[in-house]
Amino acid sequence: MSDRVAVFVVFALNGAVYGSWAPRVPALADQAGAGPGTLGLALLGGTAGLLLAAPLSGRWSERFGARRVMIASTLLSCAVLAVTGLVGSVAWLAIALFGLGFASGALDVAMNVGGVAVERRRGTAIMPVFHAGFSFGGLVASAAAGLAAARHWSTDRHFLVAAVVAALVLVLVHRGLPRSAPRVERRVGQPRTAPARRPVLWLLAAVPLCSAVAEGASSDWSALLLVTEHGTGQGAAALAFTAFSLAMAVTRLGSAWMQRRFGATRTLVAGAVVAGAGLLTSAVVPAAGPAFAGFVLAGTGLAAAFPVALSLAGAAGKRADGSGGEREIAFVTTVAYTGFLAGPPLIGGLAQVTSLSASFVLVAVLAALIAPAAAGASRARHRERAAAELPV
Repeated sequence: MSDRVAVFVVFALNGAVYGSWAPRVPALADQAGAGPGTLGLALLGGTAGLLLAAPLSGRWSERFGARRVMIASTLLSCAVLAVTGLVGSVAWLAIALFGLGFASGALDVAMNVGGVAVERRRGTAIMPVFHAGFSFGGLVASAAAGLAAARHWSTDRHFLVAAVVAALVLVLVHRGLPRSAPRVERRVGQPRTAPARRPVLWLLAAVPLCSAVAEGASSDWSALLLVTEHGTGQGAAALAFTAFSLAMAVTRLGSAWMQRRFGATRTLVAGAVVAGAGLLTSAVVPAAGPAFAGFVLAGTGLAAAFPVALSLAGAAGKRADGSGGEREIAFVTTVAYTGFLAGPPLIGGLAQVTSLSASFVLVAVLAALIAPAAAGASRARHRERAAAELPV
């Protein structure tokens, strides 16, 4: 099996784990006896796990190789998913979600490091295709979760089956995952600047950070926007995020071609314009049809943000021997995760004092800010290269 297929499958497995448990949150809440407030606190455990794992995974991938971290974190995701179906209290639910977040965060960084390794070996941009695997994995698992709920499967039965299937798939593809030499086997090069001290990485991190806020807004608030501001029925409004997710998944399949044809910066800038226009349309046009179309445009425009930014972060950390990029990818990922943490209260707070439409205008502006961030990152990278070429 080729390394490209193996990494694609691991991306899909990560999406599938999330797509398995997220739709069953209502059942988990009933099972744990969690009200809206305590459930919100429990869900924060997942975000905390993500934020803790991302920087650690960068170090582990550099020290032990991304392949080992991918395998270990995927198996950990499967084990924690199976246990999550057994939770019987809010405390244990929070602990389980923390474990899922930790495993997912570790896998997220490692699989992106693996994706960058495949790009380097093949000499072509394919990271958006890998992220399409994550999207389609989540969509398939969400559909399976809906079927399991419709057939009245308990969460422990559903999660156990999902975990076993995911683990078996990993066994089938693990030999194809790209191998990299642990850090102790690599030649020592010039001292490296810490990621937090490099402007290019902060600017690159702003790209997925803005995208994360926009994705979170579309996930959490799109249905409510359509119901309260546009008079759409609840059943139809629930399809808005599905349309957003499908548009993102399909567009990611073609974003790699766009990146190769027009370059990474132009791809990100064009996506920012499309996403900003789509979200603005959903916010200000008082009709359901244009609002749905706006969310489709938003999914299309945001499709390349995460994969291209992480690919560029890996390139910014590349060493002379062809290795490197682990800590840079981890840094950008960690900053981006704060968007999922800060986005919901930001949008909800603004909606409380103004309106949900006004909140989505802000989200549209944030999506559009991806364009100057991408352009600034490109200029900062050129300055770094020019400085490195100066005689000492």
